[in-house]
Amino acid sequence: MKISGIICEYNPFHNGHLYHIEQTRKHGATHIVAIMSGNFVQRGDVAVISKFERAKAAVRCGADLVIELPVAYCLSPAEVYARGAIYLLKGLSCVDELSFGSECGDLGMLTQAVKAAYACGRRPELEELMRRGSSYPKALQTVIRQTYGDQVASLFSSPNNVLAIEYLKAMVAVKLKITPFTVKRNAEHDAQVPTGNIASASLIRQMMDSSSEEFDELMPEVSAQTLSECAAQGTTARFENLERALLYKLRTTTTEEIAALPEIGQGLENKILAAAHETSLESLLFAIKSKRYPMARLRRILLDLMIGIRPEHTQAPPPYGRVLALNERGRDILAAAKQAGTTLPYATSLAKLSELGGMCKVCADLEARATAVYGLAQRTIAPADADYKAMIGLVKSEKDGI
Repeated sequence: MKISGIICEYNPFHNGHLYHIEQTRKHGATHIVAIMSGNFVQRGDVAVISKFERAKAAVRCGADLVIELPVAYCLSPAEVYARGAIYLLKGLSCVDELSFGSECGDLGMLTQAVKAAYACGRRPELEELMRRGSSYPKALQTVIRQTYGDQVASLFSSPNNVLAIEYLKAMVAVKLKITPFTVKRNAEHDAQVPTGNIASASLIRQMMDSSSEEFDELMPEVSAQTLSECAAQGTTARFENLERALLYKLRTTTTEEIAALPEIGQGLENKILAAAHETSLESLLFAIKSKRYPMARLRRILLDLMIGIRPEHTQAPPPYGRVLALNERGRDILAAAKQAGTTLPYATSLAKLSELGGMCKVCADLEARATAVYGLAQRTIAPADADYKAMIGLVKSEKDGI
């Protein structure tokens, strides 16, 4: 048995994700565990369909076990996002490999980038660039270019390279000694045209908004069918559907409440509150956006406010692993984890995890609240108690031969 871990969002699952899983299998993986973002994703957005539907589609398309990354980690900068996911893989105590996509596809170059990030991460030039208005990622890239040259610095311009670098850093930080393996991406992140039958998830989401464009050929049949069924049932979600709720929340909050949110600094709370008079989500975001405060960070902050996420929710590692979907091989992974002496509780029931008390209850309650908020983003508003009532059973894979 060789267990490979994949960190993902599958928003939605497309042919590029399928290719990644196939390449991971070719590299020797007999079992695949996916650590997947739930109903909210790292760019500060809602997932196009629910975590339960995305997880089932992922298992039917080749994954074996899907474990949810807690929402506080999903709505965090790349470093925190990666650390939470890596910790969940470590907790299983039986994962052999981390498989991830990257634009460069070169593990040696990514390793150089990790060393550069460590070396430049506390340079005084970095602080000076940030004082002048640069965001941390842009400032870091500038300092790395000055020290290590364009080739290494250019890796920090591509989002999946950045995530790959953070995964490798997180493996060091949490002392997870497994083998990294990278697969070169065939489509650029946010590319506006497909590469053959592979397109970015963002392009597919754009196509969903245009009835004149077909996206079925860009996704495995199972995933396309899931997406179409959710659209027909009114359960697809959009960030814009939260507009009135977000504006209400912002108009009834205080400067102190905003200042207590993650990713707030340099007086950003005052700038956000000053924009509370805006009459649309779009105008609100553009009133706050700057070079220092990119759009993804601002959307995450607004969702943190809406859900009730605080810095302390990511100061400790995830307290449990919530299983969203699995097949028989997924059961094998959980059995191997138990035999290896897993350091975290893993279960399908959020209620049972909540009953463990302490941070497990805090995390579970936050997750349930996030799902209740997500229900407001769906085209047809969903009940508020969906997370605690979810029934999770074995999923039959479409790829029985794997």
